[in-house]
This record gives sequence, C-alpha cells and structure tokens, in this order.
Amino acid sequence: MKPGQTPSEEYYSIKDFKKVKKKDIHIHINTDQESFIELAEDDNFQLVDIVDDRPFGLPMAEQQTLAFHHLRKNPGLMAVATTFSTNGWENKNWVKETIDGLKKSISKFVMVDDNRLDPVLDYLEKNGIPLIGHNGEPRDCWMPLNKMTFSKGYYSSHPEYHMYLHPEYPSYDDQINARDNMLKKHPYLRFVGAHLGSLEWSLGELAKRFDKYPNMSVDLSRISNLQLHTLKNWKKTRNFFIKYQDRLVYGSDKTINASNNPDAFKKGIHDSWLRDWVFFATNEKIDLQGFGELKGLHLPKTVIDKIYFENGEKWLNGTD
Repeated sequence: MKPGQTPSEEYYSIKDFKKVKKKDIHIHINTDQESFIELAEDDNFQLVDIVDDRPFGLPMAEQQTLAFHHLRKNPGLMAVATTFSTNGWENKNWVKETIDGLKKSISKFVMVDDNRLDPVLDYLEKNGIPLIGHNGEPRDCWMPLNKMTFSKGYYSSHPEYHMYLHPEYPSYDDQINARDNMLKKHPYLRFVGAHLGSLEWSLGELAKRFDKYPNMSVDLSRISNLQLHTLKNWKKTRNFFIKYQDRLVYGSDKTINASNNPDAFKKGIHDSWLRDWVFFATNEKIDLQGFGELKGLHLPKTVIDKIYFENGEKWLNGTD
C-alpha cells in the first residue's frame, strides 16, 4: 500500500490502460477510413461522434452521413450525437420539422434559451433524450491575445472567430447565462456540457452549477485547463474530482480526418489518450509546457471507472 492510501482504495497503473473499458464521448469523425475504429477497439474505447453545425469544415449533412455509416458498421462501438440547424428559423413549421428530424436520430446538441426552442427542449426532456451543449468557445476567446491561457495560436490565426474583436456578438457571460437559464427552465433535462461546460477556467464556477443543476454533467475535454488547475493546487483539483465524480465524463474532442499515413495517425491519437490516462489515473510527473511540472491526479479505480465509462452510460443512455 502506498503512502497516504487507505486500505479501501485501489489504483490503476499505466499498464492497465488497455484492460479497462472506456468511452470517449466527444470526437468528430470526418472520414470513412476505418483506422480510427481499429485503434478504438485495440485501446478498449467506445466512441460518441458529435455532429455539429459550424461555418467551416465538413458540412453538417456530410458529417451525419459519415457518422451513421460508421454506426451501421460498428453498432457496438459507436454512438452518434446528432444536431439540428436553425436554418429556416422564421418558418412557422420549424419546430415540427426539427422534432421530426430528431425522432430519426438518437440524441442532440444545442445551447440556446430562446423561448421558441422550449417545445424542442420539452420534447427532449419528456422523452429522456440527453442534450450535449457546446456553450461557446473557451473564455480566452473574449480576451486579448496577450491575456489568453492556451488559445493564442488559434485565435491569432482565426481572428474571424476571436470574439474580443467582435463586440457586436453575444458576450461570454451572455452565452453562459443563456445556458444556465435553459437548465433552470428544464430542470429534468439530462444535460452534458461540452468542454467542462465552457467553465474550464474555474472549477469553483463549475461546482456552483453542479450544486444548482442536479441533471447537469460535463465532458472533460480541455485537459490542459485541468492540468493547469492541478499545477496550481493539486489537492483542490483532486478533491473536486472526488466530490463530483458522478458528474464528469471523459471526452477528448479529437477530430478524425482522412490520413495518408494511418499508422502514424493512430499512434498520435493513442499517445494522446494514454497521456490523459496517466494524468487521471497515476501520480506520474507531467510537463505542462510553458507552465511547469505537475503530477497526475492518481484517482481511485472507482472514480476512474466512473469518468471513463459508467458516467457515459448514465448520462447518455440513462442507465444507473
């Protein structure tokens, strides 16, 4: 037994990575290539492919076609979070057409609290369909480049998406408040907030939402922010994971594109998954480049099992 470990606590090691059944509930598949599926099987992952409606990249309809292609071929490995578009918002038939479209899919993805969305959210709430909500970009997006934590490279290259330069658009607080208001209006809606609920900058703010909205959970993508919290206060961050172990679901936000070198691509994804495992499951040293060295959270097996598998089943499939 290791120092500080109680007799009832058991821990995984790096060697256990492939042995443990896991879910990655936040990926984006943009190819019909099968190499990523092969990797997931080898690394013992089940996948949730999130279809989204964005102004760049692969169009929503093409994403959905690929998603259901993989779902048909790998029903035991894959799940799909579908979405809907606000195109035709002014059409009087928008609500009916949107609900009809959702009935043909499995789950969904939205973030708005506009009253006109209430019938759609009522439908999800009534039928126990979980909602994955991407509630805007990281808070960095609304800051000047020299105040950002991890996003300077991206937003300096994509100023069109850097909201600090676009005050005409809704603010960060506007979007978070809209999400919170939606949860207040729909208290029985099973909700998974992508990217730590877009509260990656403050575990305290996230804890407030968990305490206020019992049907809210989050995925853990934005691992770098979690590592920065750990670097600053290891004990506080670990205690957060222990306290809210039932509300945290592993997700990586990997984008899966076609590759001319599938073996190298698979290795890159595998190495990234393994680094996350080391962070959550062990107390190995980790270099957070540019910030310093931290040690992994070394969470007990019971917590690892929840965040990597059981919570995904609970929040996305409605199983206890």
